[in-house]
Amino acid sequence: MFYLDPKKLRDQPVDEEPELSQSSASAVNWPERFRQLAETAVDPRLKAYYAAGVPSGDTPLAEVPLLAMDVETTGLNARKDGIVSIGLIPMTLQRISCARAGHWVVRPRTSLKEESIVIHGITHSQVQQAPDLDQLLEALLQAMQGSVAVVHYRGIERPFLDAALRTRIGEGLEFPVIDTMELEARVHRQKPPGWLDRLLGRQPVSIRLADSRSRYGLPRYRPHHALTDALACAELLQAQIAHRYSPETLLERVWS
Repeated sequence: MFYLDPKKLRDQPVDEEPELSQSSASAVNWPERFRQLAETAVDPRLKAYYAAGVPSGDTPLAEVPLLAMDVETTGLNARKDGIVSIGLIPMTLQRISCARAGHWVVRPRTSLKEESIVIHGITHSQVQQAPDLDQLLEALLQAMQGSVAVVHYRGIERPFLDAALRTRIGEGLEFPVIDTMELEARVHRQKPPGWLDRLLGRQPVSIRLADSRSRYGLPRYRPHHALTDALACAELLQAQIAHRYSPETLLERVWS
């Protein structure tokens, strides 16, 4: 997870976090979309990814293969900034498979900003020695095959990976996600603050990753490492489903 300008990011002050809704939760028929993309994709790695398909929306969450995911970036604009690291952890509602986790430092095709080094700790020398994402693309897509991604704020992983692939292979990347930030927003951001809240200076409930985890009694981890943040997101989803949904909840209720 990347955080640069504290007024614009996932780790931003609670009164400036993005409002999220569930209006788009089932807008895309992902199995059908994957079938279409498998027919039109040119890159064989991308074609194989789409051909593997994804679970249908009427699948109970207990039966859905999941992949917690996080990326660190050089900034917040997917059209101008690049990915510097990726963390992945396969999971289900019952288990988080740390032994099968993956973490890569990636050489971006944009400059590494000093501000971002302070946040995620990935240095110029590390990225200079790291492979380009194109060299890791087959392994990344194989890890993602057949799974639904779990992220905290879908406005990072999807647009950055899509932009990165467009730059490298001329084709973008589409995939469904369960957004743990959105699930928290459904509970805590259902209506805007009232006049009394504004008068008393009450802040909206924070839906940041660390604050969301604390509401479920989950431990605090040091942030800004892609693999650690992926683990934190995986644990948060398990807690959210256990407290507010159930293993029999259909996938279509929580993905987008």
